[in-house]
Amino acid sequence: MGTDDRARGLWVVLGASGFVGSAVVAELRCRGIEVLPLAAPRLRSTASSAHALLEESRAGSPARGSGGLLEAFSGADVVVNAAGLATPGGAESADLTGANALLPAVVAWTAHSAGVRRVVHLSSASVQGHRRVIDESSDRAPFSPYSRSKALGEEVLELLAADSLWADSNPPSLLTVRATSVQGPNRPTTLALAKIAGSPLASVASPGSAATPVSSINALAWFVAEAGLHASEVPACVLQPWEGLSVTEVLAAAGGHTPHKLPGWLCHTVLSGGYLVSRLLGERLHGPIRRVELMWFGQAQAPGWAESEGLLPAAAVRTVLEQARSSS
Repeated sequence: MGTDDRARGLWVVLGASGFVGSAVVAELRCRGIEVLPLAAPRLRSTASSAHALLEESRAGSPARGSGGLLEAFSGADVVVNAAGLATPGGAESADLTGANALLPAVVAWTAHSAGVRRVVHLSSASVQGHRRVIDESSDRAPFSPYSRSKALGEEVLELLAADSLWADSNPPSLLTVRATSVQGPNRPTTLALAKIAGSPLASVASPGSAATPVSSINALAWFVAEAGLHASEVPACVLQPWEGLSVTEVLAAAGGHTPHKLPGWLCHTVLSGGYLVSRLLGERLHGPIRRVELMWFGQAQAPGWAESEGLLPAAAVRTVLEQARSSS
């Protein structure tokens, strides 16, 4: 355990104006780390496999790097890719694939050319879909255009790391951080959650004690910084640590009262019907239905690298939800 003094040099954060990127920039600056905030290039891709994305990124990365990324990465110790399209309910598109799947590969190639020590890529636990327990394995079961694009982003980085495609023996360390259901006091999705939690619709599947991956932006930004600073090798994929709340506790914090408890069989029936209708509509409702599923049943997390290293952030999700409640 410990931090690498080299990582206290320059950090480049792509997507620095976004929800996650801005929080990471603030966390790093609070630690006295020099940060270069950077807008990500807009990429498009129609590739449908990680191998195709790898070839596309390898062919196009020098040109894209000379367009600004390579110069920006020069002299950096760590690059954080917090860019992407956060559209859980969106449809398949070249923009979605470009932002969430092609960009991570282009960032990795350019970081290698610039001599960057570590790349931290922000992914999503949604790549594991409806699994009852999410973990740090390469098992993925995406269920929507958004989660498929994030899964492809993970896969292409795995190919880069596993196939020894780098031109020399000193490649950057490629680290994927799977963010869970991240909330912020002013984030629209969190404010929407607070409204539902404060309404008569607030409910959980009985008995209401299921663990939930709902987490705070504070904890995610802290964890990204710790992972980037870590002196030893870090696994290729790590999961944002659990902050300890159950589905009932989340809704109580966000809504100010205890939610109703519904029979589990009724919740399962409603969700099955909802996903069926969504599939008939081209998966357009998958995002909202998945949020209801998480509200009712939650999703457990297997302890991972963070727990083994003692890198557990201060739990802030309850406070974040209470702040959203006061703002809604």
